[in-house]
Amino acid sequence: MKKILITGGAGYIGSHTAVELVNAGFEPIIIDNFSNSEKSTLSGLEQILAKKIKCYEEDCNDKSAVEQIFKENQLEGVIHFAAYKAVGESTQVPLNYYKNNIDSLLVILECMAKYGVKDLVFSSSCTVYGQPDVLPVTESTPRKEAESPYGNTKKICEDILHDYVKSKAGVRIISLRYFNPVGAHPSSALGELPLGTPNNLVPFITQTAAGIREKLTVFGDDYDTADGSCVRDYIHVMDLADAHVKSLEYLSRQKDDFYDIFNVGTGNGNTVLEVVHTFEKVSGKSLNYIIGPRRPGDVVKVWADTSKINTVLGWKAQYSLEDSLRDSWNWQLKLGEKV
Repeated sequence: MKKILITGGAGYIGSHTAVELVNAGFEPIIIDNFSNSEKSTLSGLEQILAKKIKCYEEDCNDKSAVEQIFKENQLEGVIHFAAYKAVGESTQVPLNYYKNNIDSLLVILECMAKYGVKDLVFSSSCTVYGQPDVLPVTESTPRKEAESPYGNTKKICEDILHDYVKSKAGVRIISLRYFNPVGAHPSSALGELPLGTPNNLVPFITQTAAGIREKLTVFGDDYDTADGSCVRDYIHVMDLADAHVKSLEYLSRQKDDFYDIFNVGTGNGNTVLEVVHTFEKVSGKSLNYIIGPRRPGDVVKVWADTSKINTVLGWKAQYSLEDSLRDSWNWQLKLGEKV
């Protein structure tokens, strides 16, 4: 089995991707410093897969630790998730985001070069598009000035990868520009597990419905959208995980010095209030929410044109918004049982 290093593999998207890698015949190896993830995730993985996944508790910025992992394992590829990712927080502590997100990528690329690992799938983001002039966005939509330092780190990392491939480094790289991951594993053994106050909409919704949070704040209802709230493309985390597997399989068939970019979304935009009301429908719970002021760094509306990934990788989103919110709610209920 091909060994694939997953940086940030105990995180939300990384852990679901580990499941899909095993299902596709790969052997995932996780590195995670658990700064924004819980060790209980490893138990969830074991429950789903009926076996332990090798996991190193190390920081991707620690080059000697990362080198040791490359040395000990004959890796065939890397999926690089590890990064700070809270848009709001990045506007308050930008240097932390630049140092962590950029340095960790450089460490991974240097170790790949030293140990002859060619294939990398990079976790990018639709934030690189800023507020686009035309919707939906395609991969050739011009990238705009980022609305947040977090978004800017993803732009810079994409530029680093593009320049690195152009240097004839002998690598094969795909950047996946995610839209908004939601949902949980259908078994409810894995899901989004934010530490402290959630930065993403759906865990805030489920925690409010479960009584953990007093209320949900919708940031702004005066935007130029159908109901005044922001529009996003919400994609089920299992669909997103599958896109990483398809990317690795595709890379293995390419020549050296290959680079491409794919949007990963559903191709549909939903407003925040639509998500709230859809959750109320699938859960049968009435949400206590208020309208608050706009939030710094928020883009008004963005959703994906997914025709490129549909055609080139043969990937298409399988889960609906209702599926995503139902799985998120079942995960929250399961968490409640553990308390």
